[in-house]
This record gives sequence, C-alpha cells and structure tokens, in this order.
Amino acid sequence: MTRNNVSYLKEVKINNQSSDFHIQDIKFDIKKLQNACDEVLNMKGFDTSLGIPHFAGISLNQIPGDPDSIKGSKVRGVYWTKPDSSGKEVSRDVAIEEEKYTEFVKDFEHTYFKEVFDELTKRYQLGRMRLLLKEPRSTLSWHRDPEPRLHIPIYTNPGAIMVVDKVAQHMPADGSVWVTNNTKYHNAFNGGEENRVHLVACVLDYKFN
Repeated sequence: MTRNNVSYLKEVKINNQSSDFHIQDIKFDIKKLQNACDEVLNMKGFDTSLGIPHFAGISLNQIPGDPDSIKGSKVRGVYWTKPDSSGKEVSRDVAIEEEKYTEFVKDFEHTYFKEVFDELTKRYQLGRMRLLLKEPRSTLSWHRDPEPRLHIPIYTNPGAIMVVDKVAQHMPADGSVWVTNNTKYHNAFNGGEENRVHLVACVLDYKFN
C-alpha cells in the first residue's frame, strides 16, 4: 500500500467519525422509515411557507395539548448567522423551550416514527423532532444552533452533504443515527436532483468534546 493510500484511508476514517459527526450505536429499519415518511407526507404535505427557500418541515412532537407549538416560526426555531460581509452575528427567529416537546403528535402515532421516538427518548433527552426537507440544488445559510442535532437520513443522494466548520460529511440513508455538532457554524446542501429528507431531533443532553 502506498503512502498516499494510507493518507486517504486515514482521511476516510476521520470523516466517518469526526469530532463533530458522531454515528450512534443504534439503527432503525430504513424501509419502515421511508414507508412512515410516505404515510406522513400523504396525510400532511411539507409546508414550504416557512420563510426559508427550498426548506420545509413537519413536526412529529409538540408541547402537550398545544398544537400551536408546531406552527410557523416554531417549526424553525432560533439560530445565529453572519449574513453579510461585515461578519457580524445576528439572531433569527424565536427561542424554543425544547424540553417541553414531550408529546408525540397523535395523527402520526400509527406510523413507525412513534416507535423511533419512544426508543430515542429512552436514550436521549429530546426537544423537537421533525421531518426536514431540503430541495434539490439548494443550501441552508451558514449558521449555528443552540444544541446538537440527531439525524436519521430517510431520503438522500450522494450530493447531499452537511458541513460543520470545515468538515464535510454525507450521511447515507441506511437506518443509521448520527449526532452532529450544530452548536458550531454549519450548513447543509443538497447538490442532487432528488429531495433530501432527514428525521432531525434537538438533543439536549449530548456533549461534544
């Protein structure tokens, strides 16, 4: 094996378990995830009126008895970004009391997502859990969030990449669970020609070194 090949293998290993992308020791059935996603989308299409181009979300849990907790800006939640050449950081949207999102949305209780939610809440303290859409050939802003995020890719393609700081990572749709360090500046882009859909949950008790 050449020296170049050794360097390449080291780089692949780093990218598969970098300091800001942690794959977890739990896995779900990808076919059941995709079927559940299709069920939810047949019941409730993605709301693309959230104010962020090429992005949409469907909330799977809510504050108990409060359907307004999963509407409008509360689907998005607060984040910080540097929108122009000044480099000055500004905040966008509204702060969310993540710890209050403990009730699974009843309309979706018959889907596999309820089983996923129940299993994840045994392992992590979760906030909002959402299906997030990134449309083809589009990107999010360069921003940071209040807490890490748990990702389960459901529909993706090789051109769908997340970048945290200076590290890029594709997360395949194979049932794997990842936790990403969204407290650092990051974005996600979909360079493919198909939708990227991830199940994404806020993780309130996960610490990165």
